[in-house]
Order: sequence, then C-alpha cells, then structure tokens
Amino acid sequence: MSNEGHSSAPGANVIVEHYCEHRQADGTGCKEWGGWGHSPSPAVPTRWWCFEHFPHKSYEQEQEQALRRKLEAAEGGKIIQ
Repeated sequence: MSNEGHSSAPGANVIVEHYCEHRQADGTGCKEWGGWGHSPSPAVPTRWWCFEHFPHKSYEQEQEQALRRKLEAAEGGKIIQ
C-alpha cells in the first residue's frame, strides 16, 4: 500500500476509533460504534454515541426509533402499547 497522494501533515493520516460514550447505572459502557458525534464548538472535543444513545436526535429520529422498537418487540411476541 502506498502513501502517495496523501497528506504529510502531522496527524493527517491518523485513524481514531471512537465507541459510544453511554454508561449504564452499574458503570459498564455501551460496546457499539460511536458513529454519531457532537461538539458545541470547534474548541470542545467531540463526544461520540451510537444512534440508540445519541442525545441530540430530532423528533423524527426519536419517532422512528420508537417504531423500530415496537416492531422488534412484535416480532419477538411481546406486545408494547
């Protein structure tokens, strides 16, 4: 594999792995990939969450997630109102 055509700036070719920052009450963390990042400004480091735990969802995203949970529960034989 060649680095030809890539930036030579320090840190430009660094891969950073980020997982969901959500913590359960017992202190264990979520093991999902943190694909949803948020930072209020460039001066504040980005925090990362999986979609389920992302705290900055739109109303439509919240509704879609609730519907998905209901459908998954229905498939498993559980009834959720």
